[in-house]
Amino acid sequence: MSKTNFFVKHLKNINNFINNLLEKNLNKLNSKNLSYLLKNNKIILTFVALFVIFVSYLLLPTFYNQTDISKKLKNDLQVKYDLNFEFSQNIKYNFFPRPHFITTDSKILDNKKEFAEVSKLKIFISFDNLFSIKDIEIRDMILENANFNLNTKNYNFFSELLNKIFQDGNLIIKNSNIFFKHLEDDVLFISKIFKMKYYYDQKEQKNIFYSENEIFNIPFSIESFFNENKNQIFSEINFSLMKLKIKNELLFDNDKRIGKSELILNNLKRIIDYQIEKNSFNFHMFDKTDQPSITYKGKFNFKPFFANLEGNSDQINLNHLFDSNAIIAQLLKTEIFNNKNIDFKLNINADSIYKNSNFKNISLNSKIQEGLIDTDKTKFQWKDIADFELLESLIFVRDGELILDGKLKIKVKNYKNLYKFLLTPKNYRNQINQIDLNFSYNFDQKIAELKDIKIDNKINDNVNKILSNVILKKDDLQNKIYFKNLLNQAIKSYAG
Repeated sequence: MSKTNFFVKHLKNINNFINNLLEKNLNKLNSKNLSYLLKNNKIILTFVALFVIFVSYLLLPTFYNQTDISKKLKNDLQVKYDLNFEFSQNIKYNFFPRPHFITTDSKILDNKKEFAEVSKLKIFISFDNLFSIKDIEIRDMILENANFNLNTKNYNFFSELLNKIFQDGNLIIKNSNIFFKHLEDDVLFISKIFKMKYYYDQKEQKNIFYSENEIFNIPFSIESFFNENKNQIFSEINFSLMKLKIKNELLFDNDKRIGKSELILNNLKRIIDYQIEKNSFNFHMFDKTDQPSITYKGKFNFKPFFANLEGNSDQINLNHLFDSNAIIAQLLKTEIFNNKNIDFKLNINADSIYKNSNFKNISLNSKIQEGLIDTDKTKFQWKDIADFELLESLIFVRDGELILDGKLKIKVKNYKNLYKFLLTPKNYRNQINQIDLNFSYNFDQKIAELKDIKIDNKINDNVNKILSNVILKKDDLQNKIYFKNLLNQAIKSYAG
């Protein structure tokens, strides 16, 4: 059978079925059923007509002139948010799920210079008054995949947005980045925006800013709002992974910004007083109640950029600085400080090291200059036995791991007490005055490589072999036993 005959046969069968169906139903049709059918058709037709009219009304903005709608939206965004947009593509209109305009690859200008690039911009409008371009009203606005460029001139961009109008619509920013730049346009660091929202709280009757971000691979959230007089901003920052919370108050006083922060880390609490001026940031951190001897002072100068931090403390917790999961270690691994425009100096003095009272009079020194990070002239004492000093040091990242490389000078003040502490046999207790060595320490693997060890300016090959690879243990007691045994092996080899 041909394909044509097969098609004709089935077409006849369908036609017969329809005829039989109509014949059966028309025989049942009477005046009552006909009246009911017509009545219901009126309702359906009315609903269809209203739906068509409503959809037609929603489609009216489709016929707006591109030039006119671009001009209208730019003007309204300037008035409402004080944002100067530049649209590089045609503006499209959709009415689902709500009437809104969409444009791609737009820009935000600041003093005629590009401040931000926005891959996708959605501008939602009110259902009212769609008959005329002049009558449309902007409601919500969503920026997606945007890149913002901040520097010392526009660093307060996001806080100033809090003063805009959000009673009739929200401003939302998704999946975007903030590039913090030096005035010479070099990127200092980047913060990711997962979701940022500006909205008006009807109960509190104030604008609220809430954002979920990430910086240096560390997620955090921030919430901010102004007081009634608009001269003071309150904020709270949460670093959940670090169990750190920062509560902040910032007062605007002419050209100065005077602030106070409260840092809460587990059970520790610190207060920071700070002041921001045109080209500088100064702060003082302290704890008057529980640990009044702890105090830190610092200054950041923006033009030209340099910074210094000085502090005094009863104890210093090196785990907070150089443990593989510590925030400082994570920052160093990003290599963000390997920037020739950064000039930073650090000096912290402490009486002892946390959980290790044998080390005292610590002077931790570090500086970042010309893209290099070192800890030169860092000094500390071990009991009353020896003084240690770091020289020609360098901190760097190798294969994703943090390394400290340098020289170590050890002046032995009391060699007799050194041997007593190590329980060295008396026949090996030769006088030692100074030890010099080169070292490389891996913070992630906790392995130290010691080489070129000189004892009173003499190199002993056997000592170098014994101390070439020092592997730290997880337990402090194991480390003490391990070090004593290792050092005694080296002493016996040195004494012959």
